Amino acid sequence: PTIQTTQVDDLIRQGIISTGMLPKIEACRIALEAGTQKAHVIDGRISHAILLEIFTERGIGTEMVKD
Repeated sequence: PTIQTTQVDDLIRQGIISTGMLPKIEACRIALEAGTQKAHVIDGRISHAILLEIFTERGIGTEMVKD
């Protein structure tokens, strides 16, 4: 549910982050380096995905935060 920017390279090496997720995660990392507090990757095919991510304890996506 939450990853830190310092974990990204290890997750890529392990193959946990791969293919289509690479550009999404890289965009999150760039946003965080530019000053954003946190970034979320969610599945937009799920109805009300953004509301579920923001307003529920568990969320449905992955949140990335800077260390």
